[in-house]
Order: sequence, then C-alpha cells, then structure tokens
Amino acid sequence: MPDRKDHLDALATTLLLACCLFWGFQQILIKSTVGEVPPLWQATIRFVGGTALLWLWCWWRKVPLFERDGTLGAGLLAGLLFAGEFTCIYLGLRDTAASRLTVFLYTSPFVVALLLPRLVPAEKLRPVQWVGLVIAFAAVAFAFSEGFAGHATARQLRGDALALGGGIFWGLTTLVIRATKLSNASAEKTLFYQVAVTSAVAPVLSLMLGETWSFAYSGQAWGSIFLQTAIGAFASYLAWMWMLRHYPATQLSSFTFLTPVFGLLFGVLVLHEPLTLQLVLALAGVAVGIVLVSRKKQAVRSGAAHPTATVR
Repeated sequence: MPDRKDHLDALATTLLLACCLFWGFQQILIKSTVGEVPPLWQATIRFVGGTALLWLWCWWRKVPLFERDGTLGAGLLAGLLFAGEFTCIYLGLRDTAASRLTVFLYTSPFVVALLLPRLVPAEKLRPVQWVGLVIAFAAVAFAFSEGFAGHATARQLRGDALALGGGIFWGLTTLVIRATKLSNASAEKTLFYQVAVTSAVAPVLSLMLGETWSFAYSGQAWGSIFLQTAIGAFASYLAWMWMLRHYPATQLSSFTFLTPVFGLLFGVLVLHEPLTLQLVLALAGVAVGIVLVSRKKQAVRSGAAHPTATVR
C-alpha cells in the first residue's frame, strides 16, 4: 500500500495547480489549432499518441492491460462515450468560444448526480444537492439565452450544444466507470480503454466528415498537439492518479473546480474572447452548483476517486 497522507502538502498543491491550469488551457490549445488542423484529425493524432505513451508506461511499470477481468464490455462502452465527449469538444471548439465551451462542459457532475442514484441507490440526492442542480440548470439556461437574445450566430449555438453534449457524454462515462466492474480496475487500464477506443473512433469520424489528413503543419500547431498528447492525454492523468494514491480524494477533487475558471480566463486573455456578464454569472452558477452537488458524506464515492472520471 502506498504511503497515504491526510492533508495536501506543498508538492500536492503545486501539482494540482499545474494540472488545473493545463486542463483549463487545453481548450485554448485545441481552439488555436482547429483552424489549421481539422478537429477530428487533430483528436486522432492526440489520442493515438496518448495511447502509445500510456502503453509504454504500463509496459515499463508492468501494469497488466490485457488480462481477462470481466471489464471488456464496460471498458468499450466507456471508451465510446469518451470518444463521443471529445468529438463534441473538438467539433464544438470549431464553432464556439473556448470560454463558453468550458461552462457547458462542466455540467458533467450534474448528469452523474441525476442518474447515479438510479444505478446505485445509496447515492440518493439530498435536498442541498437538488438545490445545486437547480442553480446549475438555471446557469446553463442563462448562458444559452445569450444566443437566443440575438447576440450569437447559429454556428455558436451549434458549438454550445456540442459542448453541452460533451458534458453529457463525460457524465455518462463517469456513470459507466462508477457502476460497473471498471470501478475495480486499475486507473491505467480504465484510461487505456478510453484513449485506445477514441484513437480508433476519431479517424473513422474524421474520414466520414471528409477532413483532409496531412502532417504538413506549422511548428505552432505541432507544439499544440504535442502538449495535448504528452501532457493532456498522458502526464497530467498519471500525475492525478499518483496523487489519488497518496492524498485524500475529497481534497483533491475540490481543486478541480478551478479548471473552468482557468478555462474562462485563458479564453479571454489568450484568445481575446468576449467576457460577458451572462457568461461570468453562468460560470459562477455552475461552480456553486458543483460545490453543492459534491457535498456528500462520502464525496469520494461520486466518482471523484477515479482519475479519468473527474478531469478533462
């Protein structure tokens, strides 16, 4: 058993802040590259590379990936849902702002909160959690209303809808991980199912959409894809898994609330996206909703204990 601590020390805090910063920044990386590298071809390169890196890591650490443990069906389903999530993210960032996508993507915890009690009766929602769901739903509706009021194009509304779809897929992935035999699988194997299936699905969807494949891209584009692959699809998740083995999961999960805030800030500062009052209030509402929904007596059971169920 690893040496576990009952509090977050300086190392854990530093790693957490670095991970949350990157998870907020990776939408910016995708958005800044999607004009040069087609979205699903970009996702293909990222997840093929991420799968290779994770396989090499597991080979080096002697983590079994292919032994029979009854997780194949659930693993493939989780992988397909994960692929659906990132398809929505990459296509959504072609049409809407990264800061807006962040707000809709982080509706994922509410999908889990609504559906998990049907699969795991012990996860029945308490009144304060229902309040959180109502606040979050109102916040998302408020963000969408900006488009319906005539301040957004049909393209942006499509991107917003794809972002919301990404959040739903993320929530469903968490449900599969939480309510099946995957809950007993190693974090590396569960992550491998997701990145490997996505690396198989993304190129098929890319071809179906008629995307042009090439490797003749600028250094900036390759730098973005490298960061998405090496850090986003590999190193940051491994760091998260290491921290979960050594530090309290509930304290770790609370830090992930910083990710959408960083996403919003990077979108405004790096991409010069508009910072509207509706978007700020919507993000605040989603953040409050997440805090209330996550207030469980045993918050680790909601999915926060699994590295691939809580971060993007």
